[in-house]
Amino acid sequence: MCGITGWVSFDRDLTAEATTLHAMTETMACRGPDDRGTWVEGPAALGHRRLAIIDLPGGRQPMTVRTPEGTVALVYSGEAYNFTELRRELTDRGHRFTTDSDTEVVLHGYLEWGDAVAERLNGMYAFAVWDGRHDKLVMIRDRMGIKPFYCYPTPDGVLFGSEPKAILANPLARPRVTLDGLRELFVMVKTPGHAIWDGMREVEPGTVVTVDRSGLSTRVYWRLETRPHTDDRDTTIATVRSLLDDIVRRQLVADVPRCTLLSGGLDSSAMTALAARQLAVHGEKVRSFAVDFAGQAENFVADELRGTPDTPFVHDVARLAGTDHQDIVLDAEALADPAVRAQVIRARDLPSGLGDMDSSLLLLFRAIREKSTVALSGESADEVFGGYLQFFDEEARRADTFPWLAMMGRHFGEDAGVVRADLAKSLDLDAYIADGYRTAVAGIDRLDGESDFEYRMRQISHLHLTRFVRMLLDRKDRMSMAVGLEVRVPFCDHRLVEYVYNAPWALKSFDGREKSLLREAAADVLPRSVYDRVKSPYPSTQDPRYARALQEQTRELLARPAHPVFDLVDRDRVRTAAEREAPVSTQAARRDLERTLDLAGWLDLYSPELVLS
Repeated sequence: MCGITGWVSFDRDLTAEATTLHAMTETMACRGPDDRGTWVEGPAALGHRRLAIIDLPGGRQPMTVRTPEGTVALVYSGEAYNFTELRRELTDRGHRFTTDSDTEVVLHGYLEWGDAVAERLNGMYAFAVWDGRHDKLVMIRDRMGIKPFYCYPTPDGVLFGSEPKAILANPLARPRVTLDGLRELFVMVKTPGHAIWDGMREVEPGTVVTVDRSGLSTRVYWRLETRPHTDDRDTTIATVRSLLDDIVRRQLVADVPRCTLLSGGLDSSAMTALAARQLAVHGEKVRSFAVDFAGQAENFVADELRGTPDTPFVHDVARLAGTDHQDIVLDAEALADPAVRAQVIRARDLPSGLGDMDSSLLLLFRAIREKSTVALSGESADEVFGGYLQFFDEEARRADTFPWLAMMGRHFGEDAGVVRADLAKSLDLDAYIADGYRTAVAGIDRLDGESDFEYRMRQISHLHLTRFVRMLLDRKDRMSMAVGLEVRVPFCDHRLVEYVYNAPWALKSFDGREKSLLREAAADVLPRSVYDRVKSPYPSTQDPRYARALQEQTRELLARPAHPVFDLVDRDRVRTAAEREAPVSTQAARRDLERTLDLAGWLDLYSPELVLS
């Protein structure tokens, strides 16, 4: 796992731009604390920061192969879980390897198959190949968008990086945000290809982007396709279990300490239990970690979203699976620390407004990194198997919009409710969301004979797998890599995604509950308490001291009336929330404060040029 960056300029020799390349590369230092490397040849410059996971001494990058026609150089971030099989195939085809790293396998795979190597990879990856034989740059991103990847076309080439900050370190990239970028900030949608920053774009999941002297071109090598599902219930459950066993086995491979993220929910519990069973065969124990808040278990108050605290279920799983478990307990002071908020914003390159749910994730990962370098997560199982409330809520099902927006508006208020009225009018977020929704559903194919209800549930599933999950994957990658922790996501294996996506909703919910297929596939390794537990989202602190800290920090911000954040947010609304005598109690009011503080921090850190008209 690493951070990559680079610059291609067909009109100049970049050997004189070592200082700029170094600056771009060093923005990725958190992603790759173990090593750094740069490579420049003519119009191409590549930078790499390494987090060593496999073949610690042999996987240094950029990695090159010299051919009679020119040099082929690679910078690579991620893991190819089938690299052992690919290595054997390439060896049979005459390739010779000098390391045991998956990076070298990917490089030789490109030499053998060109950009068609993408179709052969199973894993999470974002990589760029400078092909000196043809003077072109080839950028490839994994199918689900697990690893981030951005590019910025220039008049004579392109800049690229794992994160926008790497691109913004180059003087050619202006830190400019237009109304369109702000629209993306204020709606929870994640438009494919959108990067917030003007002129920058995301290398979309499942695509190959090629840059040569004639310009930039894109090829889609994978998309989520509609296919008939002919397996019966028992066969489907058995297939899901077989896939999960294989996926977990592959993703446990590492030359560094690994662990699991355990929340006590069905997803992370199943993944942890399967990992524990596999490692037990080799006499090993799984390390597991969970986040908790000081006093949460004793003072927990149930609501419609979270009916139970996580900790008792976490401990049930740890006991049954025999894990070496540790709870990471966080207090309100740490969660509200402005320094932590600044690190979160720097990690994500944007103001998320998620408050303690982001700060707790960062602090959890920081604590885990002291013990492990690789962690397996249950992320994306809700999208794959149908676990969210909106899959079952009739209003959300019928809504002519992204179904999660209908649910979130009900529980948290409008995400952009804190925005100034004049800016809200210019943004016209309702129209932006409607346009995005129409585009998203237009490409979802329907099976012959599929009922209206089944097709609607297919649409909801597709939207979650191509829009919603990408926000969560980006969040998890940025927060983990900010502390040099690699998080793997077994439920994002494309074989599992394709198979379960095409199972009809009647099969996915055959017992009337969420994630029926996953529950039955892992039933033999789960404690009964977890098997029976209702879905509970990522936890959020209920400590009133956290809300009071937000109020105090917002009052300090209000004492700076010239701060540019007030060009974006409604000062009176923010003041009302900040000056309440009682701590903020409603989710919507607390969200306003978190959104405002995040926006202010982002403006302070990045000083973006805002174009508000």
